[in-house]
Amino acid sequence: MAHIVTPLDRPSTYKDSKSNVDRARQSDILSKSCTLYIGNLSFYTTEEQIYELFSKCATPEEGGGLKRIIMGLDRNQKTPCGFCFVEFYTHAEALASMRYVSGTKLDERIIRCDLDLGYQEGRQFGRGKSGGQVRDEHRQDYDAGRGGWGAQAAREAVYADAETGPNAVATGGGVWKQQPVEQPQSLKRKRDEDEEEDADAEGPRANPRFRADREDEE
Repeated sequence: MAHIVTPLDRPSTYKDSKSNVDRARQSDILSKSCTLYIGNLSFYTTEEQIYELFSKCATPEEGGGLKRIIMGLDRNQKTPCGFCFVEFYTHAEALASMRYVSGTKLDERIIRCDLDLGYQEGRQFGRGKSGGQVRDEHRQDYDAGRGGWGAQAAREAVYADAETGPNAVATGGGVWKQQPVEQPQSLKRKRDEDEEEDADAEGPRANPRFRADREDEE
């Protein structure tokens, strides 16, 4: 049965794109790591709540304990954005957290724990274009614990409101091209019907100037 059931303390196959270590070196570091990456947190979960939960896996009587917690922050707003790093003093404590804490609920959210290569300055900030996590960039659903709509869905909602909302603006036209264009009225005076009949009856000789020219020629 051991080869059928996946151990709860086995790290995932995730590889940090910013890390320069290869897979073999990564496995060696994770086999000794005391650092956990915690994901799927609510934006409203506090550091105190995380400390209270993970300290249950700490063993200070054996020389261990919870060393520190680094909250993940939005790069622009410097507010929590749904992840953190938890550092213990021993590898055994990190494994215990993966066995007993990962997959449980915190603030009504199922949190995920994974062994990490180790925290470095700068990793506390989200890597998404909007400053938060990349996963929230492409999220299409509404999640109150993760700030509402995902960044992409929020942008689409803003664009839709700009086209159809109360303060809608022009979006390039299209309908106006299908409408007939009214020609400007000519300022030239049109001849009355009586004038047209007189001109047709008398011909060009009715013009006094025309008659004078003909007399000179004769």
